[in-house]
Amino acid sequence: MDRHELAVEYKHSGLNCCQAVLLAFEDKTSLDRDTLVILGAPFGLGMGNMKGNCGALVGAQMMLGLLTYDGGSRGPLRKSAGAVYDSFKEMCHETVCAELKGFYSGYVLCSCEDCVRNAVKIIEDVIDKD
Repeated sequence: MDRHELAVEYKHSGLNCCQAVLLAFEDKTSLDRDTLVILGAPFGLGMGNMKGNCGALVGAQMMLGLLTYDGGSRGPLRKSAGAVYDSFKEMCHETVCAELKGFYSGYVLCSCEDCVRNAVKIIEDVIDKD
């Protein structure tokens, strides 16, 4: 099964978007499942209960750090973090959870499943470049 579809399965199992993205890469980190679930727990409904960035994007940024930070200069990591953000916004049309879900407009820009899929695809692309 593709990693991005695995993440969607995690989402459907009751985990939030951030947790689903983190767990999709569990095999790539030294962190165990419980730790990844705990790290992602506050980001159900995005940051700040739909007020901020989508949880899937938050999970992607966390995973970017876990998979690419080498303890050296943070410049390359910051550049990659900006690219992850930009790619997510391009693919999902927005980054704020409430806007993605159409909370104010009534028009869903990107489903949770697609946000999770896209976040995982973006991180896979980053990993493949290294």
